[in-house]
Order: sequence, then structure tokens, then C-alpha cells
Amino acid sequence: MKSPGCTSRRVKCFLVFSLCLGLIFLSGFFHRESKQFVVLKKNHEELLEPSMPCHPKTNVMFLKTHKTASSTILNIMFRFVEKHSLTVALPAGQNVHLGYPHAFLANFVEDFRAIGQNYNIMCNHLRFNPSEVRKVMAANTFYFSILRNPIPLLESSYVYYKNYAPAFRISKNVNEYLASPMKYYRPGSYRDNIYARNIMWFDFGYDNNAEDNTKYIQSVLKEIEQNFHLILIAEYFDESMILLKHMLCWDLDDVIYFKLNSRSQDTVQTLTLESKERIKTWCSLDWKLYLHFNQSFWRKIEETIGLEELEKEVNLLRTRQKELMETCLLDQEAVRKSHIKNKALLPFQSGDADILGYNLRRDLDNRTLRTCQKMVMPELQYMSYLYAVQHPRKKRKQAGLPTMWSSFLEKMRLPTSN
Repeated sequence: MKSPGCTSRRVKCFLVFSLCLGLIFLSGFFHRESKQFVVLKKNHEELLEPSMPCHPKTNVMFLKTHKTASSTILNIMFRFVEKHSLTVALPAGQNVHLGYPHAFLANFVEDFRAIGQNYNIMCNHLRFNPSEVRKVMAANTFYFSILRNPIPLLESSYVYYKNYAPAFRISKNVNEYLASPMKYYRPGSYRDNIYARNIMWFDFGYDNNAEDNTKYIQSVLKEIEQNFHLILIAEYFDESMILLKHMLCWDLDDVIYFKLNSRSQDTVQTLTLESKERIKTWCSLDWKLYLHFNQSFWRKIEETIGLEELEKEVNLLRTRQKELMETCLLDQEAVRKSHIKNKALLPFQSGDADILGYNLRRDLDNRTLRTCQKMVMPELQYMSYLYAVQHPRKKRKQAGLPTMWSSFLEKMRLPTSN
């Protein structure tokens, strides 16, 4: 005859065994692969130090620089806003940027006087003005930006702003422009010429025509380091996203992306070796800015992640990106503007560039479709959508629909850009 104690122990053992089976089943259920959208958080817990509690930062200011893959980051920021029901500092009135190219003022933000310092995210184009930005953003805000090698940057700017910058417009091609830039460039005479020289220096709030003086440059670099917690590098975009994920304590899916506002390769103008060297002199402020923060970027990698772990996480990111491209995209890649089937997803076109976009698969369920749409949504459409959500009582003429672009773009002096 079995004792009650033995029976009790058997019941407990059975319960423990059942619980283990249940956990194993649930684990398999939640990690089962689906043909549709699957949210993976591969090894996320393993990436966090157990002794260092990590909480996602939700107060973030991103200085969106021009032609630096910043539109892709804008999409990442907008998706994070929606995921966590955050507020974003959107441009006031009928603008698509925060007063650019004027130095930023707090009243360039929609409803600033009513909302005050209660915005979580700021990421639209602006010319950085720290004292005014701090009026909008909380004291614990994380500040970051991104830089690009000035050599491909100037070529990209030339093609994109060909019809806007007078220095570009009156020259035949980028090599002719660089052969004698002062023949076409007039400092201070045309506001749109900011795109033609040291544009990143200008975006950070400084004089893009300033003298290349060592003492002055060092003081600016020091000031930028004081104002920003992190500067990313466009040439190492995947590595930048992993570093950003660690610094902000975000999940892997928060920094997954599809490249936005890129252009077709046949619009790229080939720079001569002489032109490449001339850019280093013509845009010497940007060149020294880039060199400095390229070095600090890799130091930050070594301090925060380490190169070995970085490689592992970059591979995870690329694997996840490939999964989502297979899930979402009809063509598995970006397509030319003429091949975009849904014109509501057509990116803004500028200059001689052919800005690429995406076609979504037609067999997506509603939840997957919404997720995929947000990942490929161009910035004008996404901004207009968020504006309608955040400011429902205000009418905004540029609803992000292509049929309305001609009317609201006429009111803009400058185009939006990547």
C-alpha cells in the first residue's frame, strides 16, 4: 500500500512534468516559422547583460542629415513611434521639414505651444540649433545623427539637387562643376547652394563656407561631441543599426529596414580621380567631420559591443531582413519609379535621380500587409499619416497622395531628401 506522501510526491512530479511539457510546447509554438510575417527576437535576451537592466529609450532626437541614408532611419523612427504610441515633433503648417534651411526654432513644431516639452521623438530635417531643440525635447533625450563620405555624398547631392542648387544647375555635370567650383558657386547669394558645399557641416548648424582653420574645426568637433551621444556612419549602415540598437536598448526588429530613397544606378555620375581629390578640398569641413567621427564610431563599437559580437549581430540583422523581404516584397528588391504598381507608395522624385520604391506581395493577410506597408512607406506619406493620427482636428493638404503633390510642393522652396 502506497503512503499518501508518496502519492503527493507523484502528483507534484506529474505537475512539474506537465508544466515542463507545456513550456516546451509553447516555446515551439511561438518560434514556429510562418509563411507570413514572423516577429523574431533572435538571441535578444542573450545580447543583454544580466547585471545591467536595459530599458528602451523613448526620448530620441535624430538629426536627419542630407543624402546620408537618413530617410531609412526616419522610417525606423516612425515605426518605433507607432509601436510605442509615442509623440513625434512634426513640422508646423504645410512644411515637410522643421524650418530648414533656417536655424531651428521651437515654434517650427506643430502645436509646440500647446504640447511644450512633451514630444518623444524628433527626426525630420532641421538645421541643428541646440538651445531651441531642448525647448522641445525632454532633458533625458538621446541625440544621434549620421554622416556619409563627402565624396559620394557630393555626387549624390549633385544629381538630386540638380534643379535646385544654382551652382549645379548651370554646370553640365559633376566633374565640370568640381573642376572649377567657384565658377558656379556664389557663397551667400543663393540659399539653395548650401547643397553644393559642406552640407553636413551646415546641417549641424555651422557655416558651410567657414575657413578651414584647425582651431575652429577642433572646437566644432568638440561641440558636436557634447551635443550628440552617437554619430553613425552611412558606409557601415548595418553596423550602425546594431550599435544604435545597443545604445537605445531596442529590439532587433526595431532597427530592421528596407533601404528607402535610394536611386537607380544609371543615374550615378562617375567621378574622376581628380574630382574625388578636389572634393576633399572643396568640402574640407565635411571631410574632416567625417574622418573624425568615422574613428569615434569604431571606438564606440569596441567599447560597447566588440567586433566579434558585432559580426554575429549584423548577420542576424541581414538574415531577418532577408526573411522580411521574402515575406513582403513582390520583386525581392527595390524597383524603378515606372515599375511601382501602387502609386500611393511612389517616393518623391527630384532632379535627375530615379528614386526607387517597392511592390508588395498581394497574398498578405491584413496584419502582415500593414507591417510591410509601413516598412516601404516613403517619408512624405508616412509623415502625413502620422500628422493625421497625432493632429486629427487639423487639415493637412499634403496627405501624402501623389495626386496632391503638385499643389503642396509649389509651396515649398526646398524638396525633402534622403
